[in-house]
Amino acid sequence: MNRSRPPLRMHALVWPLLAELGLAMAISVAGTALASRSSDAAGAAFAIASQVTAMLFLLFRIIGAGVSVVVTQKLGARQYDAAQNVARAVVGASSWLGGISALAGWLAAEPLLRLLNTPADVLPLAVPLLKALALAMLFDAWNAAMASVMRAHLRTRDTLLVLVAMHVCHLALALPLMFGWGGLPAIGLPGYALALTLSRMLGLALHLILWQRQLGIRLHAQDWWRLPRAELAAVLHIGLPGAAENIAWRLAFMVSVATAAELGATALATQAYVLQVMAGVMMFSIASGLTVEIMVGYLIGAGQLRQAHQLVQRMLLRGALVALLIAALAALAARPLLGWFSNDEHILAGGTILLWLTVLLEPGRTFNLVVINALRAAGDARFPLLAGALSMLLVLAGGSWLFGVVLGWGLPGVWLAYAADEWIRGLIMWRRWQALAWVPHARHARKQLVPLVVVEG
Repeated sequence: MNRSRPPLRMHALVWPLLAELGLAMAISVAGTALASRSSDAAGAAFAIASQVTAMLFLLFRIIGAGVSVVVTQKLGARQYDAAQNVARAVVGASSWLGGISALAGWLAAEPLLRLLNTPADVLPLAVPLLKALALAMLFDAWNAAMASVMRAHLRTRDTLLVLVAMHVCHLALALPLMFGWGGLPAIGLPGYALALTLSRMLGLALHLILWQRQLGIRLHAQDWWRLPRAELAAVLHIGLPGAAENIAWRLAFMVSVATAAELGATALATQAYVLQVMAGVMMFSIASGLTVEIMVGYLIGAGQLRQAHQLVQRMLLRGALVALLIAALAALAARPLLGWFSNDEHILAGGTILLWLTVLLEPGRTFNLVVINALRAAGDARFPLLAGALSMLLVLAGGSWLFGVVLGWGLPGVWLAYAADEWIRGLIMWRRWQALAWVPHARHARKQLVPLVVVEG
């Protein structure tokens, strides 16, 4: 294994992550746009099936939320063999969790979609699409785990190249499969899913090559199914609370999706298109949060707590300002952006209002994306779940239903619930960080790595 690593440079980590997120968003937008060319019902089917796959993929968060933190802490403490053992362990765990997600998507496609109040004209399109997406979830679990390990080793450019290859392959296959180019039968939305699965297979092959060449990790047959207790215990200590927090948020968010579905196919399509634009708006904040997680993990592993505190303060200020600026620009360009998906005047007008409300929402979201990742990287993983659960239940889920349906405010009411939840949770997390309540957890994590070291305060 290559024991050397490049120095920690914030910008060197942010830009490949930002490019990764941009590519992923572009593919998601392209998928929604391609689906909506058939009809708004097809666009809504694509969106709601994607929401279900995202919900099922939360099973992976049980380990995904912890692997990057544990690996970076061990690398920061220069425990390279231990980091490699953790990497092998998460591959086996990904096989089980990804397989369970895939089976759930295939066997329970219609019940899951009905649970979200999928409109009657959307359901016949969404069910076969969700079934076709099921296998891709297994490959996504493997790819996500292996990419997280690559990023923890600061190989962000390599993960970017893998993502580029996957997305180029996806588009190259999706277009002829969906629309019947080159003599192929036109199979519509399932063609998009088939192309997605094949591109994820390519991604897995490339990750295996990079793990061997860049990290010196050659997987053995048993690594694909083994669940070593010691390595996974450290991952689960961080990952279980992180996964629970993500699952709680996703379930609360699903209430808002069901609320939009209750308002009809036009509202559901409007929400889907605006969420695609919002994915671009919050890319910098997500990249900042991932960068903070990697860098804080290294700094905690090295015992440099003061530097970790200062890093989070800088990144939060920058992230909030950039999020505000990007959200304002998106709101100003609302109609041209939404015009990529639909020409329906009701969708354009309603989506414009939602994007202006996003200007209020996004700075609050930045607090969560940056500070929660920092708390998790410092070993303070339970607090975000315990402190945020009530807001998710009452403000995000309950507020979406109350404002959107009961008070009759429609989608703007749902967006106000989004904003209130992000700000409430974000300010709670920020207070936690500023009060240095995470420091005992960070010191404990450091002592677990190097028991005899005197930790810097």
